[in-house]
Amino acid sequence: MSPLPATIPAIVRTRIRAASRRRTVPTPEEAERRALQLRLLSLLLQYPDSELTSRRRQLAAAVTALPPSPAATELTAFMAWFTAEEPEALERHYVETFDLRRKSSLYLTYYLHGDTRRRGMALLALAQRYRAAGWEIDGGELPDHLPVVLEFAALGGPGRGEAPLRQHRRGLELIHHALTDAGSPYHHLLAALSSLLPPPTEADLAAVAQLAAEGPPAEDVGLDPYGSGEFAPPGTFTPPQQAPPTRVPPARQDDSR
Repeated sequence: MSPLPATIPAIVRTRIRAASRRRTVPTPEEAERRALQLRLLSLLLQYPDSELTSRRRQLAAAVTALPPSPAATELTAFMAWFTAEEPEALERHYVETFDLRRKSSLYLTYYLHGDTRRRGMALLALAQRYRAAGWEIDGGELPDHLPVVLEFAALGGPGRGEAPLRQHRRGLELIHHALTDAGSPYHHLLAALSSLLPPPTEADLAAVAQLAAEGPPAEDVGLDPYGSGEFAPPGTFTPPQQAPPTRVPPARQDDSR
């Protein structure tokens, strides 16, 4: 019996890869459901001000209407806590969790670049990505704030829109671990997001463990994030050395006067 032609395996591999690519293209219904899940995550990861807490029943109804999935299960678990807590308790928990703990900060470039000049360039590149897609943020948040990145992902779709989430997969994994270790119900939201993304690789998990042990990169030389100016054009915003509070509760505003 003569052996198969040498070209057969290559043809088979090519067709398998092509079929795999076709299967990853979501149907319109799947794309719409995915965008809804990302929007829900974007909303629920924002500061729980009076506007957000007043819509908890509507949000819970939207979560309940989701078809069964790992993300829907995690969102349901979060909403059980979110709808039961008093608004003031939600505000305190949010500030303590995201504004006062750097390991669970929602500013994604911090985990990749720390307090270095590279973080400024990463923020600039992310803002330019939004503008190139025809999307302008209102300036109230930095472009790497996770709710902002999630909203862009919902609008832009699994390819271009979700690219920043995939780029910061390790940071997202670290936030998830930090929230789980802290016993925060917000870990359900990061678990839901993780279920929508490609699973972390062994290299990702190793990098997350190292990041958790050593912290993000840091620079001791030069207070100017862009040095003498050669790293960014004039007028570029300066990233903070520490992630600022997302939003200060009204009581804190009164205390500062």
